[in-house]
Amino acid sequence: MIRWLKFNAVGIVGAGVQLAALWFFARVLGFHVIAATVLAVEVAVLHNFVWHESWTWRGLPASGRLRRLGRFHLANGLVSIVSNAIFTWIFKQVIGVPLVAANLAAIVLTALLNFIMAAAYVFPEPYPLRGTSDLADTRR
Repeated sequence: MIRWLKFNAVGIVGAGVQLAALWFFARVLGFHVIAATVLAVEVAVLHNFVWHESWTWRGLPASGRLRRLGRFHLANGLVSIVSNAIFTWIFKQVIGVPLVAANLAAIVLTALLNFIMAAAYVFPEPYPLRGTSDLADTRR
């Protein structure tokens, strides 16, 4: 439950990062909605990975970090980019929701799926939470 709360806290901050990046890419730089969304999601994915490594799943060995980053991009990044681009486009172009609100709705739709993939594929157990007893170590 603690990990789920941490994951969501990182996700909430990451959503703010994504929305700010989306605004910047679309409104300031004038990128197309889909291109701006894809770039904004990538910025948020990198942001979230750094925080998940250092806080949500703290204590993981540094030796597997690049592999986890690749998996995070494959799982959370790919799903987030595809679903955010599709849902943002649907909410904005089809339904007529303003861009930032459309992207926020798309973020919410993918949050649970991203946690499940992160917990099962990117940061799989048997990594005990930092400070837990050796009883949590399943490698014995």
